[in-house]
Amino acid sequence: MGEDRPGTARQRRVLPTVADTEALGRELATGLRAGDLVILDGPLGAGKTALTRGIAAGLGVKGRVSSPTFIIARQHRAGERTDGPPVPLVHVDAYRLGGSLDELDALDLDTDLHHAVVVVEWGGGVVEHLAERHLLVRLIREPDSDVRTATWEWVRRPDGD
Repeated sequence: MGEDRPGTARQRRVLPTVADTEALGRELATGLRAGDLVILDGPLGAGKTALTRGIAAGLGVKGRVSSPTFIIARQHRAGERTDGPPVPLVHVDAYRLGGSLDELDALDLDTDLHHAVVVVEWGGGVVEHLAERHLLVRLIREPDSDVRTATWEWVRRPDGD
C-alpha cells in the first residue's frame, strides 16, 4: 500500500464495537505485504491490539494474537492467505522501550521488515526510521464507551533520514 497501491489518502472511520475494529484490521491487511511497517498510535484501551488481531486474521497468520507488552515482540507464522502470498506478522509493543534506540536495535526489526509485516503499538516517534514509508493508524476511544475512531494514511519518511 504505497504510492503504487490505492488507499494512500488519509481515511477515517468510526468503529462502534471491538468487532468493527478487528474488521478494519482485516481490511487493512488486504493491502499489506512483507516489508510493510504499521505504526499504531492511541492511548491505553484505544483498540491497538484489537486492530492487530484483525490485521493478523487478514494476513492469515497462525497463533493467538495478544498484547506483547511483557515480551515486547511476538512473531506469528504465516498461514493461508487468499489475497496474496503468505506473510508472517511481527507484533511489537514499544511502550516499555521508552524511546530507547538501543533496546529497539536489539529487537532487529529492520531484518524482520524484509520478510514480514511489522506492527508496532506505541511506535510513533520511535520506529519511523526503519522504513521509507509506513502505515500510520491513530485510534481514539470515546470516554466511557467502546466507540473508537480510526484515521490512517501512508506516510513517507522525511528526506535525509
